[in-house]
Amino acid sequence: MAQTITAPKNKVDRQWHQFIGGQFKEGGSERTLFNPADGKPLCKVAESSKQHVEQAIQAARKAFDEGPWPKMSASERSAFLFKLADKIDENAQELAELESLNGGKPLREALYDMGDAAQCFRYYAGLVTKPTGQSIDVPAPSVTTVVREPIGVCGMIVPWNYPLLMAAWKLAPALAAGNTCVLKPSEYTPLTAIKLAEIFQELELPPGVVNIVLGGGQNVGQPIAESMLVDKVAFTGSVKTGKIIASAALSNLKKTTLELGGKSPMIVFADFDLDIAVDYALFAIYCNAGQVCSAGSRMIVEQSVYPAFIKKMSARAKQIKVGAGNLADTEMGPLVSEQQMNRVLEYIDIGKKEGAKLEVGGERLRGDGYGDGYYVSPTIFSNVKPTMRIVQEEIFGPVVVVQSFTTEQEAIELANGTVFGLAGAVFSNDITRAYRVVKALKAGITWVNGYHSTYNECPWGGYKQSGWGRELGTFGLDEYTEIKQVNINLAPEAVGWFEKR
Repeated sequence: MAQTITAPKNKVDRQWHQFIGGQFKEGGSERTLFNPADGKPLCKVAESSKQHVEQAIQAARKAFDEGPWPKMSASERSAFLFKLADKIDENAQELAELESLNGGKPLREALYDMGDAAQCFRYYAGLVTKPTGQSIDVPAPSVTTVVREPIGVCGMIVPWNYPLLMAAWKLAPALAAGNTCVLKPSEYTPLTAIKLAEIFQELELPPGVVNIVLGGGQNVGQPIAESMLVDKVAFTGSVKTGKIIASAALSNLKKTTLELGGKSPMIVFADFDLDIAVDYALFAIYCNAGQVCSAGSRMIVEQSVYPAFIKKMSARAKQIKVGAGNLADTEMGPLVSEQQMNRVLEYIDIGKKEGAKLEVGGERLRGDGYGDGYYVSPTIFSNVKPTMRIVQEEIFGPVVVVQSFTTEQEAIELANGTVFGLAGAVFSNDITRAYRVVKALKAGITWVNGYHSTYNECPWGGYKQSGWGRELGTFGLDEYTEIKQVNINLAPEAVGWFEKR
């Protein structure tokens, strides 16, 4: 029998409130969260009203306009972020257990995410103290410099697939630059964000620098995006919601960063080791049950090895251990919610009706060990056409379509044949060809002979409808700054442009 990793009941059997102006406050109503592993109630959290959201924005506005955080030196903000990273490491086990219970992912994945979040704060803590700006050689007696300054109040709306990590991707550069923040975690997975607020309180972050409001998009996300007091909004989620956010942000033409969907291709040439390619294919699509914006949801395989690839991948997919995140041998957990599970199952039905061949999976897992959890078996479709919805639309679950190609140009056309452009990969032993093809991909994140490797030092974002702007790296810090030109006249005298009469 598999070992069970049991999170103490008091991890969730407590009050979960929003965080405004440095204090936890009760909401006007409550939301019940459900454990994706068994479908049972997990805990209750506060629901922020529009009035609470306005209070949070006002608190952030005051903290930026009057508070000490933007006026601190870069080294002072850096020191705080280093301490924050250490605290995340100290609490990594509890944070990971919360995220596993709340979102369903296996504990091993959640633990990895906690380490990655801590490193994100460390990266920006180090980066913000490095030289920035420019000194421009202009005619004397002028001296001209270009400097970067914090934008102001930043609204942040993060998804449920990587709750703390996505918060870190936004909070770390924003705080490093000297901004203040209003964070809205997903209404499905807010627990680690609230725990992070407790760490902020423990470290004595000045009041109002980070505020956390809880609830859905209409009552919480929309007011943040529309507010005239918010100077920037950063969103990670679906294209549909991203367009709504972008439209709302027009209220005051606020800066906007959108990290949206993907339908990312993984091209496999016949010269590459098929077993290794299949291993990466499984990792590309079934990691976090396919609930990854950059998931390799389209396998594009050279025709000569297409049947063998399908056979090997199907056999391996059947062996994946699906179960609750707190089981030590679980390799793939449930989907985050009943709503998401039903969405994925609907797409599977669509694929069948469109005429695609269901090679493996395609069902909700019920019965012993699964209960009423939100499990969908690893699913593979073959014999698909480029126009099918399951090929064109983001499913965000453990469902992959496998296409075939005969020429390099056909592979490129298939890979680029969607409205998305987030990620893509090429597998080939011919490194010249691999580099040529990966350069032809219309995507912001690409790999050769690998998949899913992510680095805090490198920009994250996509082409086409996969979003605007970039997160991570120096580019991510730039997204949270304004550029100012400063001209100083060292020897002022009358211009004489107009004749003195």
